[in-house]
Amino acid sequence: MTAGILIFSYLLGSIPNGLIFGKLIWHKDLRQFGSKNIGATNAWRVIGAKAGILIFLLDFLKGALSVGLAKTFVGDEWVMVGAGLLAILGHTFSIFLKLRGGKGVATGLGVISVMMPQVTAIVFATWLIIFLVSRYVSLASIIVAALTPILAFTFDEPIAFVIFGAAAALFIIIRHRENIIRLIHGKENRFK
Repeated sequence: MTAGILIFSYLLGSIPNGLIFGKLIWHKDLRQFGSKNIGATNAWRVIGAKAGILIFLLDFLKGALSVGLAKTFVGDEWVMVGAGLLAILGHTFSIFLKLRGGKGVATGLGVISVMMPQVTAIVFATWLIIFLVSRYVSLASIIVAALTPILAFTFDEPIAFVIFGAAAALFIIIRHRENIIRLIHGKENRFK
């Protein structure tokens, strides 16, 4: 059961929602426009709000469903962590896109929504405030990624979840390294 859930989590995470629905509904290949990323932010910029919200929700659900299945059918915290990590890895290194993909933020939020609902509420509210003030999606994502393991520790979440938060934060920050360079040089695009 555990192995099946872990494999399923990676495969589910690998589904490129932005690419599929961008082409299917709006006839746009997100890999050809904007940042060329298949995630919700580029979908919103290239196609519009409806596309961005749809892609965000679908990518969020990949993480939430993976961890939810592990919680329901196995109930072990470390299996939940494994499922969550594999969903994020699937999203960023999709087997269907020659190991390319998004940055893992929406999927990661879905993962922690099942693991740590209280932490998720604070993370999302913080992201929203930083985004509304700065208009930088990347800055908000980087800050809340770093904040997640701190909040997990503060709220006395299981050590497995704290470790997950730290590992996921490091991974997401590394995935944003080009954004960090652009932020430092004042060249990052603000979200309009």
